[in-house]
Amino acid sequence: YATAPAAAVVEETAGAWLKQLFQLPESASFAFVTGCQMAHATCLAAARHHLLKKRGWNVEERGLSGSPLIRILSSDQRHGSVDRAIRLLGLGTANIECLATDSQGRIQPEAVSQAFQEKTSSPTILLLQAGEINLGSFDDFPGLIPIAHQHGAWVHVDGAFGLWAAASPKYRHLTEGMAAADSWATDGHKWLNVPYDSGFAFVAHPQSHRASMSYDAPYLVLDSVARDQMDWNPEFSRRARGFATYAAVRELGRSGVADIVERCCTHAQAIVAGIGRLPGAEVLWQPVINQGLVRFLDPQGTDHDRHTDRVIAAIAKTGEAFFGGTTWHGRRAMRVSVCNWRTSEDDVRRTVQAVAQAMVTAAEPALKT
Repeated sequence: YATAPAAAVVEETAGAWLKQLFQLPESASFAFVTGCQMAHATCLAAARHHLLKKRGWNVEERGLSGSPLIRILSSDQRHGSVDRAIRLLGLGTANIECLATDSQGRIQPEAVSQAFQEKTSSPTILLLQAGEINLGSFDDFPGLIPIAHQHGAWVHVDGAFGLWAAASPKYRHLTEGMAAADSWATDGHKWLNVPYDSGFAFVAHPQSHRASMSYDAPYLVLDSVARDQMDWNPEFSRRARGFATYAAVRELGRSGVADIVERCCTHAQAIVAGIGRLPGAEVLWQPVINQGLVRFLDPQGTDHDRHTDRVIAAIAKTGEAFFGGTTWHGRRAMRVSVCNWRTSEDDVRRTVQAVAQAMVTAAEPALKT
């Protein structure tokens, strides 16, 4: 704060605005980090401190060797950035227990209840999702969070995309009950469209958040009243990330952010529907928000997975659009994801045309053989 008071004040303001947009508790602490990857690490470090402190273990002083084992409950559809954060914090991916999900990849309340009945005393983190990576689905926050809290567990929400749904009156219902969690992580470089190196972490227990991150030394200038940014972040040295977020939210306002979210969702739905009408294309998942799945059928009927990858490559060669591939329920598919505020109806039309042409191009080698 003493080094850059203007940056500190801007960050405080932007953090307060984001909590309002996401409808999170006003009392929650926050951190501006490099991306959702480090937002997970920051939130889960707070969770680690919080859960172990309740069992009389100071993890910052004593480390994890000999500490109570932290159990992690999750879906098998979680994003890889969560696993990386778990590895970084020494919690160990072997301690992740995958719970039963429904057809949309949502954790079932019965599975959570059963998991706590099997182990009643272990410190536990429940990982939930707001906007699953392939389907954009949302976990049942009102049904799951109370069960976890009844057993003293910490609930963390991966909301890289989905947290922004709370800013939209049209999609806000998807985040109902989410504010009761203990921590939340999201990206600013996705739907807010600020530059990369912009992630946000929020924690409902500020004391645990600060205790897991802060450090005092004789050479540091400390302020007992002002908010020192480094007390809430993994880094000492970093750029003033708050300015880009402040500028974007100040320019857009509530209605502007909601408009970006809703337009991107509309365009994603239109792209998936447009591709689905093409002969030889199959819609696997209509977007809940801004992400859907399509698949391309091999004209020879022999290898739909390989043909799907050929079509994806052919689309990229057109330069009109870029799509990534994924494997969902054992089948190769193309992910449709729209997050750029500049995407227009004309872009949607051109994209569907490019996919149609790429399907022809990709089919030619197969037909020749």
